[in-house]
Amino acid sequence: MINNYPYLTLLLVLLWPWSALQAAPAIQDWQMANGARVLFVEAPDLPMVDVRVVFDAGSARDGDQLGLASITARLLTDGAGDWDADTLAERLEAVGASISASVDRDMASVAGRSLTDPSAYQIWKETMAAVLSQPTFAEADLARLRENRLVGLRRDQQRPGTIAQRALYRQIFGDHPYAEDPVGTIESVAALTREDLVAFHERYYVAANAVVAIVGALDREQADALAERLTSGLPSGTRPPPLPPVPALQEGRFEALDFPSSQTHVMIGQPGMRRGDPDYYPLHVGNHILGGGGLVSLLAEEIREKRGLAYSIYSAFVPLAEIGPFVMGLQTRADQADQARRLVLGTVERFLAEGPSEQELEAAIKNITGGFPLRTASNRQIVEYLAVIGFYRLPLDHLDRFAERVASVTGAQIQDAFARRIDPDRLAIIKVGPVPSAPSEPLAWADD
Repeated sequence: MINNYPYLTLLLVLLWPWSALQAAPAIQDWQMANGARVLFVEAPDLPMVDVRVVFDAGSARDGDQLGLASITARLLTDGAGDWDADTLAERLEAVGASISASVDRDMASVAGRSLTDPSAYQIWKETMAAVLSQPTFAEADLARLRENRLVGLRRDQQRPGTIAQRALYRQIFGDHPYAEDPVGTIESVAALTREDLVAFHERYYVAANAVVAIVGALDREQADALAERLTSGLPSGTRPPPLPPVPALQEGRFEALDFPSSQTHVMIGQPGMRRGDPDYYPLHVGNHILGGGGLVSLLAEEIREKRGLAYSIYSAFVPLAEIGPFVMGLQTRADQADQARRLVLGTVERFLAEGPSEQELEAAIKNITGGFPLRTASNRQIVEYLAVIGFYRLPLDHLDRFAERVASVTGAQIQDAFARRIDPDRLAIIKVGPVPSAPSEPLAWADD
């Protein structure tokens, strides 16, 4: 299945360490002759292997054909080589294996899991190789998926949270490829053809554009053979050029979208940080204090606990290959939306001016470094980490030193990083809900 809204969920998973007390598994890293990069962690305890092959083929590569990357990935498992969707599913089910695909703004990912029993392993390996390099993109499958996608897009027009999120990204990113949602639009999806999918696959699903992450009960030689088989049917190709830089917002932006609901969705944001950013750790720890730490965050204290204006409120940095968004969001009663918005912005301004207290910093560091115990880190999670490290070219010790780097963050570093990244006068603000007949002052940032 395709998950087109992985950003916040994936962020929460990928920014946490395996354990504050134990070193991360040793990562082996090599380049194949065809141009693909391989990252491998040997995990002999379970007779299984997890693989994730990622390509720089996310929705930022759609151009003016919005939804193209998503539809292409979605159809990979609907027919490949000599097998249709039913036959593919039967082959995998018979040996207890799985293959799935997903897309976000940066990457397309094909994930697989199998037992290492020779008969099951061979069937899964050959099936996944065909899915990667020989998708059929049958007209009937495209027609069915297109209709399902159009139904979903029409349904999204009745979801105020989805409307708010898409409007915020457009305000933050403007003409940048990150502005549009991976699922596309009704008009763009209706216009996609099989030839478009074939051309996209031929351009982006190439070995030079691939990172192969492997975790499982294999040795280095076996892992190399697996990576070779999975990518052997791909043309060598070339990597696409880098995405354009994300420009900073030059002024505050406000958009109120009328929607007949009792709750108003408020979303606020601006460009934040990219993967591998030098301010990554201060911004991550600071955001945990501001709004990323759930009920113990400053935003939750001000908005939920003290005033009961919202059941939940959050803030998050979503780092991407280029600068991704910093986002804050809540939903509240329509008649309380302006008050909640002013309180959010006032809290941000105070955090920028004062920084975190020693108690807040200490609690955040303990929560982050102790919140993801080793027993919850499955091979499937580890292979996700490897894919991200490889795709974004992060240091191989990124996870091994995560806890150490988090623990070294100071309040002064947080205040400095936030002051350089977050400007309350240049935030994009979206409200989706009933628009009053006498509109309130849109840019009254904080309480009097």
